[in-house]
Amino acid sequence: MEIRDPIHGFIPLSEWERDIINHPVFQRLRRIRQLAWTDMVYPGAMHTRFEHSLGVMHVATRMFDHITTSRRKVLAELGFEDDGLKRQRILIRLAALLHDVGHSPFSHAGEDLMPVNPETGKPFKHEEYSAQLIRLEMADVIDNHLSNLRNHGITAAEVADYIEGGPSLSSERLFWRELVTSQLDADRADYLLRDSYHAGVRYGHYDLDRLVNSITLVDDPASGPRLAIEEGGWHAAEGLIWARYQMFTQVYFHKTRVAFDHHIARAIAALLAESQQGAPDQPADRFPPPTTRGGLKRYLEWTDWRALGMLEDGGGGEHGEILRTRQHHRLVYQTSEQPSLEDLERLEEVAEQLGPLLAHIGKAGSNWYKPEGEIMIAPETAQGAAVVPLSHYSTAVAGLKRSDKRLLYARVEDRKAADEIVAQTSMRTEGSR
Repeated sequence: MEIRDPIHGFIPLSEWERDIINHPVFQRLRRIRQLAWTDMVYPGAMHTRFEHSLGVMHVATRMFDHITTSRRKVLAELGFEDDGLKRQRILIRLAALLHDVGHSPFSHAGEDLMPVNPETGKPFKHEEYSAQLIRLEMADVIDNHLSNLRNHGITAAEVADYIEGGPSLSSERLFWRELVTSQLDADRADYLLRDSYHAGVRYGHYDLDRLVNSITLVDDPASGPRLAIEEGGWHAAEGLIWARYQMFTQVYFHKTRVAFDHHIARAIAALLAESQQGAPDQPADRFPPPTTRGGLKRYLEWTDWRALGMLEDGGGGEHGEILRTRQHHRLVYQTSEQPSLEDLERLEEVAEQLGPLLAHIGKAGSNWYKPEGEIMIAPETAQGAAVVPLSHYSTAVAGLKRSDKRLLYARVEDRKAADEIVAQTSMRTEGSR
């Protein structure tokens, strides 16, 4: 079977993969938008997690196939034989395909409504939902599928471990997980191209073919086997990072998108509270936890479709009404991407002067490129030389700093008054300098 995709062309599927895609847990992704309500800014951004997941599987497979073809000798030295690589390829495809099945309605906009994990004291993440859904709800179509039973012996727990970094991943195989989750993973390789395509922008463009053809496997003296980029292709990796930076600043953290994410989260919290009154052992305005099959089944009922229907029927409280009428909060003040101490002090002063007119403080914060887990470059000069971080080659990547941008919003009816206060405060601040 093949599926036609606007980004990658035809994506081939096995019969077993088709059955996994037809499973209700995966089909739910048709009802989860990739970019929440970004269509309020970029009207074409209506795509879903369903097609993104297919794309991630396809890109991860391309990367895997290039590595196994070009680095056969290194893989043999690490003990990988043909049968083992065939099984490994299937594991990578399934992990990439299923990595997002745990997303909440409107994707990341609803992630703040995850309940707290009592073991860590931190909110659950969608990856933990994904892993548990694979283990508990998809074992029937993975462990017990006839094709798998007769040929591969892959378990749902193994697939989930590639998403969570679980116990079945031996140190000898851990590097394969970088294709699923890392700064070089197939996830961002797909979503940058896909999101920019549907949004109608060019910010997310980079050279995917060159990136795939440059990915390699090295047995690094310091860290052991790991994925890297050949030295001649480091500009392709740089392009990936730069595309991500531009997409975050211009699309994902657009001022109106930040406002709508706030309204969506608050509206869904109200919908949860309305429908989960008396729910045992959890806050009513949070999603059910992924710790039991019952909780997972209740969680699966929450999709964009359900939330939109409840909003259409008048639910969601104040923020539901804002979403229905598109009278979202308006930006009245913002800092730079990397605000100085003086910038933050000025923000606090503006916020204090706004008083009750201040409706929301947004934060557009992200590390475009994290020092930990850097993309590594394999030098072409010395055989067996240690890999080198991309930031040592690229001054553009080395110069990227974390964004801690702050944004102040007022209700639409208060915008004029808020703008006047911001202007007066800015004049007073400038006059005192």
